[in-house]
Parts: sequence; structure tokens; C-alpha cells
Amino acid sequence: MDILENWIQTFPDFPSKGILFRDISPLLADAQALKIVKEKLCESIQPLRPDFIAGIDARGFLFSTLVAESLGIGSLMIRKSGKLPGELVEKSYSLEYGSNTLSMQRIDLHKKKVLIIDDLLATGGSMKCSKDLLESQNAQVVGGAVIIELKSLGGADLFDVPIISLLSYDD
Repeated sequence: MDILENWIQTFPDFPSKGILFRDISPLLADAQALKIVKEKLCESIQPLRPDFIAGIDARGFLFSTLVAESLGIGSLMIRKSGKLPGELVEKSYSLEYGSNTLSMQRIDLHKKKVLIIDDLLATGGSMKCSKDLLESQNAQVVGGAVIIELKSLGGADLFDVPIISLLSYDD
């Protein structure tokens, strides 16, 4: 068992019946756990040598800024539609029942290496959309990182770049 599992709480049937929800709230509430997460992410990400860390709205921001500051690089925000001012680039993706749109401020990312961070990788829709959004601005996406990967949903299979998962669950 990974030490981080001590800070993950599981809720059956949330948000709907049949879902086993993995909650990172206890991890966020503990300074020791945050330090461990930051150190593990930095150690795994450093060899990829990104110029930026892109966090996906909203829990991805919690980790992207910690890691970016520690690595001495910038952090980018990928937000839900309608949350950012200025000139934006947007991309939509499909959900189980409907669609969603992500956006980011237009920035010159030509030849910049970017790593995407989120708290969870399930089906991969939001991370794939984020990758496409960054690549539309000529970024080189060098990988993705998550705290939790739900392996049975196959989200990592959508990517041709390394996906770093600190914890993996098969259920």
C-alpha cells in the first residue's frame, strides 16, 4: 500500500449509485500529505523538463501551482468556459451525457514543453481536451500527471505521452 492511500477516503454510491468516489479532501487538509504529493510529482515530472505546468479547473490548480513553483517554472490555467477574461482559445469534448468546454488565455506556446496536471484521470476526456487545446497553441505536451488514476476506465489509453499516476485503482 502506498503511503498516500492513508489520505484518500472512499465513498460508495457517490455521486450516484454504483460509483466508488475517491476523495482527496483528507490529503489536501494535511500538510505532510501535500508535501509528499509535491515531492513525488516533482521527482516524476522533472525528467520530462517542462517549461510550464497546466492545471485543469479546478482541482488541478491545487497541484499545478505547487509543482510549478517547486520546479521554478510557470503555471497555466485551463478553465471551464466563461471563467477567464481576454483573448481565449476554447475546445469542447463529450461527456457521458452531454458536453463541456475548456478554455485558456491565448499565449505563445510555440516549442514550449507543457505537462498537464489534474487530480484524477478516469475516462480521460478533460485531459485529452486540455492536450488538444495546448497543441492548438503549438505547445509540445510532454505528459500528464494525476494523483489518482481509475485504470478500469482506460483514460490513459488516449495518450501518446507518459501519464504519471501517484495512485491507481482498478475498481
